[in-house]
Amino acid sequence: MDALEKLPVPLLEWFRDNARSLPWRDDPTPYHVWLSEIMLQQTRVAAVLDYYKRFLAEAPDVPALAALGEDRLMKLWQGLGYYSRARNLQRAAKVIMERYGGRFPSDYAGVRALPGVGDYTAGAICSIAFGQAVPAVDGNVLRVYARICGDGEDISTPRMKKKATQAVEAVIPLHAAGTFNQALMELGATVCLPNGAPLCGRCPAKSFCAALAQDRVAELPVKAPKRPRRVEERTVWLIFRENKVALRRRPSRGLLAGLWEFPHELGDGPLPAGWGIAAGQEEYAGQAKHIFTHIEWRMTLRSVEAETDALPSGWVWSDQAGLAHKYAVPNAFERALGLAAERLGTGAEAV
Repeated sequence: MDALEKLPVPLLEWFRDNARSLPWRDDPTPYHVWLSEIMLQQTRVAAVLDYYKRFLAEAPDVPALAALGEDRLMKLWQGLGYYSRARNLQRAAKVIMERYGGRFPSDYAGVRALPGVGDYTAGAICSIAFGQAVPAVDGNVLRVYARICGDGEDISTPRMKKKATQAVEAVIPLHAAGTFNQALMELGATVCLPNGAPLCGRCPAKSFCAALAQDRVAELPVKAPKRPRRVEERTVWLIFRENKVALRRRPSRGLLAGLWEFPHELGDGPLPAGWGIAAGQEEYAGQAKHIFTHIEWRMTLRSVEAETDALPSGWVWSDQAGLAHKYAVPNAFERALGLAAERLGTGAEAV
């Protein structure tokens, strides 16, 4: 018997006894499953819980999400990162309203065709919310598959993903597809951990796991090294005017599209003359770093007091309430946001 064929019964028993209580599991409607899966992409469960609750309070269903203002959508998402996920959520909500009358599609092809929904997310929604026997293979599941089956192929390749998907599809229980998929994800998230440090003694597959039997747990899964990130040195400006700070909106396309930011420039020079801002003495305010997928920003923060209200076109003066409730500022500027909040008053972290 193939190792993976032995997994369903012990895995489901393990999940019954060890599954974490999560709000989207307690009420697995298609909308709840979809929202949680999008939020959980490249984000830890602990970080998502409060966002999920706040998001549902303002957008409890598809029609509410479709009607949500873009600035408010971005503010609700502030801190989760990967903001294209939020935009795709709303694009998909509008498609559901226009094409399906606000009712979430229940067929795999219809779900998969929604903006921002890939094979994994479609599989999760269709299996968990609709009980369909379709696989949902994410990074956690790929790791579990590679170790149990002793497969040393690079998990970042399409061939490996296809192989794992076919293997899971062959053993998924028809009567418990959603539970099985969630159990696989849970096993990878809480027991079959990355970086060669799994909790094998707690694993329901320990008696038939090839990696454990062959002492290859630390070697599997195999993943090709990432290319080094490009490093950019930047100067970020905290420009104050009485009890307000200057923000500008990023372009509508590209990195952090459409979000608000503290003005910044490449290099470590003085306040750019081209901004046309009359200001007093510049002060060093600290250092910060932010890592994107392919870029690393190393930032020098400087503060300055503007002498007039004049700002370039598209910029705004924001007070404490604006930082707290109106303008979505991405995580890259967390340090600057904290300094601005300290200067203007507390509470700028609220959404």
